[in-house]
Amino acid sequence: MAMVMSHQHLTRIQTGPPKLAPIQFSIRCSLSASPPMEAQNPPKRVVVCGGGVIGVCTAYFLSKRGAAVTLVEQSSIACAASGKAGGFLALDWCDGGPVSSLARASFNLHRSLAEELNGAESYGYRPVTTLSLSITETTSSSSDRSNRKSGKNIPSWIDGAGEAPRTIGTTATTAQVHPQLFTKTLLSKAVEDYGVKVVIGKLEKVEVAAAEGEAKAVVLEGGEEIEADACPRQCTVPFRRTMVVLALGPWTGKFSLLSSIFRVYGLKAHSIVLEPKDPNAITGHALFLSYYPAQGGKPIDPEVYPRPTGEVYICGMSAEAEVPDDPEEITPVPESIRVLKTVARNVSSQLAEGEAIVKAEQACILPCTDDSIPVIGKVPGVKGCYVATGHSCWGILNGPATGMAVSELVLDGDATSVDLSCYSPDRFLDKE
Repeated sequence: MAMVMSHQHLTRIQTGPPKLAPIQFSIRCSLSASPPMEAQNPPKRVVVCGGGVIGVCTAYFLSKRGAAVTLVEQSSIACAASGKAGGFLALDWCDGGPVSSLARASFNLHRSLAEELNGAESYGYRPVTTLSLSITETTSSSSDRSNRKSGKNIPSWIDGAGEAPRTIGTTATTAQVHPQLFTKTLLSKAVEDYGVKVVIGKLEKVEVAAAEGEAKAVVLEGGEEIEADACPRQCTVPFRRTMVVLALGPWTGKFSLLSSIFRVYGLKAHSIVLEPKDPNAITGHALFLSYYPAQGGKPIDPEVYPRPTGEVYICGMSAEAEVPDDPEEITPVPESIRVLKTVARNVSSQLAEGEAIVKAEQACILPCTDDSIPVIGKVPGVKGCYVATGHSCWGILNGPATGMAVSELVLDGDATSVDLSCYSPDRFLDKE
């Protein structure tokens, strides 16, 4: 089923740091606004399944190059990890590993997209200084710490027992976005300017023609089909056969076409979003903590991201978890939320309950692979079908480069912006 939405406004702080611009977001019910194509060169028709950052970036770059794109999403756009992640970006943190080229290309694409889409205003893009810091939990109250001075090289709002600060990222190498706003802004641009059609429905299967071994149609729950050779009534030129891109995140494991080839499991991560009374006092420093609980034991590694909205996002407490059928069924573990609130209080008295409003207590599930490498490429044995999943905690960072590379693979037959050979699902066949 298709649906129309407009004037989606996310709640923003009314005082303090600059507001992010509201998103004008429409979902069209036809492809009539797609860029005109010459009859002798009909557009490729692509169905992208998955409305998270990977699917949306793929739809954006495909449609920008003239493909007729339908985006299928089960629930709502950026409703899972792409709406509840931290949005941290790093240029070189993946160096030395197989994801290095993808991460570097994507970090630079984020910068370009921010210029193109006014990212600073639209979705909170900004370069940040990133610190690592050791925090030891104490039982002192916020008032006990009101006159405590921060240590050397520690921002003044961090008045907990912080030690060993170290700069691990500069404004040249680390940045941030608000992930939900980024994803929705990109899709809004793709819908309004490049004619992307959005369909809300649960993917049931990809129908494959037995004789040709080629993707024939996408079948939704209830039997609705997005057929390979279907063409909108307004279409005046023939469409080529549909190509299918599966960007299902942690739900990849529930789709037999893919789970029969490789495993994607879910890592459940928790987060809270706080609104301090004085958001202007919170500087734009991303924090990676070694946090030592008062009762002893191994430290935990929460992360703290102040946002240009004036909110502060804190995440951590991750563990492998079962992936529910519906993303709306993902709920946080109360004890994990309690720990994050304790972390917040120990980082800064301004983030303690009573001093800051708790705007969200949430959890999301990250898609992970057994070899910790994303799966991007052609689905073995099915012509015209592609997959992009398994990005773990780097999904927001690597979304743009993944989307661009998949668009090249679909439209040109090969990716030139990033070498995708090490991400191919064929690597799992080689192990059988």
